[in-house]
Amino acid sequence: MLMDILPVFLPLIGFLVAFLFGRQLGDKGAQFITCALMLAAAGLSCWLMSDIFFSGNARQIHLGSWIRVEPLNIDWALRLDQLSVVMIWVVNVISACVHIYSVGYMSHDPHKARFMAYLSLFTFAMLMLVSADNLVQLFFGWEGVGLASYLLIGFWTHKDTANAAAVKAFVVNRIGDFGLTLAILLCFVVFGSVSFSTIFELAPDKAAQTFLFFGYEVHALTVIALLLFMGAIGKSAQLGLHTWLPDAMEGPTPVSALIHAATMVTAGVFLVARFSPVFEYAPAALEVVCILGALTAVVAATIGLTQFDIKRVIAYSTMSQLGYMFFALGVSAYGAAMFHLVTHAFFKALLFLGAGSVIHALSDEQDMRKMGGVWRAIPLTYAFMWIGSLALAGIPLFSGYYSKDMILEAAFADHSAFGAFAYWAGIAAAFMTAFYSWRLILMTFHGTPRADEKVMAHLHESPMIMHIPLAVLACGAVAAGALLYAPFVGGHGHMLWGESLLVLPGNDTIEAAHHVPHWVKYLPTGIALAGILLAVLFYTGKRRAPEIVSDLLGPLYTFVYRKYYFDELYRKIFVRGAERLGRAFYLKGDKATIDGAGPDGTAEISRRIGAAFSRFQSGFVYHYAFIMMIGLLGLLSWILYGMVS
Repeated sequence: MLMDILPVFLPLIGFLVAFLFGRQLGDKGAQFITCALMLAAAGLSCWLMSDIFFSGNARQIHLGSWIRVEPLNIDWALRLDQLSVVMIWVVNVISACVHIYSVGYMSHDPHKARFMAYLSLFTFAMLMLVSADNLVQLFFGWEGVGLASYLLIGFWTHKDTANAAAVKAFVVNRIGDFGLTLAILLCFVVFGSVSFSTIFELAPDKAAQTFLFFGYEVHALTVIALLLFMGAIGKSAQLGLHTWLPDAMEGPTPVSALIHAATMVTAGVFLVARFSPVFEYAPAALEVVCILGALTAVVAATIGLTQFDIKRVIAYSTMSQLGYMFFALGVSAYGAAMFHLVTHAFFKALLFLGAGSVIHALSDEQDMRKMGGVWRAIPLTYAFMWIGSLALAGIPLFSGYYSKDMILEAAFADHSAFGAFAYWAGIAAAFMTAFYSWRLILMTFHGTPRADEKVMAHLHESPMIMHIPLAVLACGAVAAGALLYAPFVGGHGHMLWGESLLVLPGNDTIEAAHHVPHWVKYLPTGIALAGILLAVLFYTGKRRAPEIVSDLLGPLYTFVYRKYYFDELYRKIFVRGAERLGRAFYLKGDKATIDGAGPDGTAEISRRIGAAFSRFQSGFVYHYAFIMMIGLLGLLSWILYGMVS
């Protein structure tokens, strides 16, 4: 049992030690403790992966009683099945790499111990989320991830942009979390429990259940699934609640890699996959998931074409790849979505940390227009960025090729209008992904140096402690796809998921994907190569193609560059109204009414009475005699009134 729970609780121990005793341990002590515990957790996760996923020894670990308020009974337990152990393995391995990388990247920061503590806290919250055995426990981890992300995104408190980004991420995620809260309540109403085992066991019996909602009869499982998906939209930055993701790049680069590559943003994917026994009986909800995922993949890719901040380009590629995962879920290809989640974790963390190495070498410069011509000075970073970009573009033999192509083939094999839409949207996104990936490579590393002489004079490769995690991630970006293809999605191998995923007969798009026409399999690779070729034509030599195209597109280019004006639209519709309402409550409600009738009003009355009586403190005897006479008359009047009555 101890070996089962240590991978989950070792990061918590690291957080408590670094946070409570950071000053006594010193920066190096806190870094050593947190990194050592994360490496131990990652090693134990590999053992869990072997024992549970490959050997099928799924189990539940009861930790204790938690809530006893009849009829609500909740235990604190770990659900260690194939789905959760894959997430535990990914989270711990990526987090261990990020912890070690942070030792070098944050070497000049004065608050290293606190930063390492926050990284471990975030990791523990994510582990609690994925290992939860009931919805309330999952919600604890879900909100813990939100809190830790707020602390990490706004870690550099001296930057106003980082503080604003942290608040934005926290608030936008609360919108999605409201849907998840309603889903938990509705699950308890429909199933009489929040335990996963009970919900999944009763889901077939509740497949036809309806209830009245504002006078309309609605399908219970569809509403539950849509509310769960609402929570996933916020946490996984899907179209509509995605605006926090690019702004979160204001945090330190290790935060970008940890939160936006393998952990926080994939929580929504995990949630939908975990509730596959509910979504399978809510086909309308699956269609919504499929459509929104496909739209997200395309919209994010178009924005990524126009951005110049190296981290924001990678952030929008994250949003686009999450769209792939969701439309895979929407066509019941849960195994394919989880497969892409794993491969994406490796190559996206590699890209983010590689970008951090570039930023470190260029004295904190992030604008690609001020880079170029540096590949000879930082050859290791250059090689790692190539590997990550090849995997992201889906080039054969790299991990992204196996997982992304499986998603596209499963969407085509769904043989539905929604699946066809997702397939062609995915093809378009694949072309744009390859284009902006090589746009990033060429603008960052090739051409004439555009940084100033002072920056170029200090240009240097990152320290070895930052390259070791990059090497580990690069191995995953190269080999994870080929190694995990068979057990995750190959042939009947996806049955290794056991009972952790449910696919109804007739919905097995992964099995059907192996029998699609050959052109469906080859088209994504051809499209990716075409995107790379076009980027080379646009961004090599002295060609002015990018400027010419942007001038020709005019307002359309501006529309995409300004991110479809989502931020401006939300500010006009929601933020300004909320600010006016808050100002009105503050001025009219708080200050004028509550304070006016309460402490401020009472104080003002007391001040006026005191001011009136102070006039009699003149120093003249007749004034004091007059006051004494008035007081005596008042006292006698009160006594006489009492005697008469």
